[in-house]
Amino acid sequence: MLNTAAMESKIIFKYRSKTATSNDVEFINKLIEANPNASRYALSKELCKAWNWVQANGSLRDMVARGFMLGLHREGYIKLPAKKNSPNNPFVNRKKPEEIEIDQTQINTSLAKIQPVEIRQVRNTSDEKLFNSLIEFHHYLGYCHPVGEQLKYMVYVKDRPIACFSWSSAPRHIGARDRYIGWTKQNRDRNLGLMAYNSRFLILPWVKVPHLASHLLGIMARNISKDWEIIYNHPLYFLETFVDTERFSGTCYKAANWKYLGDTTGRGKVEKSQRQTRSIKAVWGYPLTRNFRSHMTAA
Repeated sequence: MLNTAAMESKIIFKYRSKTATSNDVEFINKLIEANPNASRYALSKELCKAWNWVQANGSLRDMVARGFMLGLHREGYIKLPAKKNSPNNPFVNRKKPEEIEIDQTQINTSLAKIQPVEIRQVRNTSDEKLFNSLIEFHHYLGYCHPVGEQLKYMVYVKDRPIACFSWSSAPRHIGARDRYIGWTKQNRDRNLGLMAYNSRFLILPWVKVPHLASHLLGIMARNISKDWEIIYNHPLYFLETFVDTERFSGTCYKAANWKYLGDTTGRGKVEKSQRQTRSIKAVWGYPLTRNFRSHMTAA
């Protein structure tokens, strides 16, 4: 529910995890009437302030509010003002990363001989373009802009990049994970942000160092929550990833003490039938604290 008064009214509209009742629609219509010269963007910000739709770092969730209000507008519940302009949407019109050439000399040695490795968070830094390029041209899935809260890391040995990690907001519905955590839908809606999804992990193909992958996963697990809290104002208590079982066995995650939680259904989030349309993914998880469930299932 969006507010206390709405609890007395039946839900008539859903957008992502947000719902609207007739009371909510009435509130939004009054908000529009009270701001006759406001743009859609300005109205979405006002709605965020009124309903306290804010991220943990204090930023307004205006993108969610805009989509929410647009959905209500298209269903005929509210009437938004005419669009004043159509700004470029970087998420829709995003260009693929360009290839950046780097030293590809083979690194074929033991883990001990490349120590110490340096892991740098590179999102919003001068190295982010290089990160995107390496993922695009050397990861089998290519580059895809992470969703929601996100961090990007590159691993260096004497200033040479050898590996990349990207972490982002976790998918909402993963049956094997949800059963392992033991949370309700309400718990998940409230606390999903307390976990992060390892969306990409790349050891560059010219790097041949036994046990490097599990070693890096261990370092990441010890440090990512602190980094997340600095940027997003909240800690993490759980990590997850998916491993394509047609390509990999998840050996490095197992070696780093991640837990195999089960498999995906292969249907994807938009598949309405019960048919498998994608490859099966093994779901792996890593609790960052012993009492992670108490945080993940908190009301």
